[in-house]
Amino acid sequence: MADEKTHESFAEFKDSFSYGSRSDLNFKFLKSLSPEDAAQFLQGLFIEVGDLIDGAEKERIIDFVFRAQVRGYAGSGRYQYEDAPFVRLIKPLAETRLALMSSSGHFIIGDDPKPLGVDNMTQTEAEKRISDFIKEEPQLSEVPIDTEKKDLQVRHGGYDVRGAQRDVNVNFPIDRMRELRDEGVIPNLNPVAFSFVGACSQMRLQKETGPLWAKKFKENQIKALLLVPV
Repeated sequence: MADEKTHESFAEFKDSFSYGSRSDLNFKFLKSLSPEDAAQFLQGLFIEVGDLIDGAEKERIIDFVFRAQVRGYAGSGRYQYEDAPFVRLIKPLAETRLALMSSSGHFIIGDDPKPLGVDNMTQTEAEKRISDFIKEEPQLSEVPIDTEKKDLQVRHGGYDVRGAQRDVNVNFPIDRMRELRDEGVIPNLNPVAFSFVGACSQMRLQKETGPLWAKKFKENQIKALLLVPV
């Protein structure tokens, strides 16, 4: 007889793509759907896969998943704020020192932030320890803007990093920023970009760590940040 622990309900299955055993950013939205809507989506997905085998265009299945993601993420969400700390630029963008900052979890190989005090933590372990990550103070990694892809690594307990490994610009657009710098759009681009794991203690980020980072940015004459949330 199979171990009962290997069995799960359909509701548990659909929720497992969000901070669960099957963490996958593409299907994280399933947790927001009712079991009935999730079942309908999977049935439709199987039909699309079958049609793809029979010669349908792959764009059709991509569009099907995209439309389901839109439905899944529709709504106000849990976090709502009456205001936001955004202000207009004092100077034109071309005259503003701008820095890239992402919560993607990128860092330079050889400069591992050692989350939770662990050396060389794997992505699998990071996903398994997501409940520990969201209690910890975030750590800021500094990445020189001219760093090449081969010298970058990404680790994050809150999402499937495969897309970010294939193309760093998915959530840490360092190549695009260099291109805009070289084209003269943002000639004052800060020579260092910043990244951290967004799955962290949000209260500590807002009340403690964030203000310290802001002070550091000001001391380095950074006037604006391009924020890339993950």
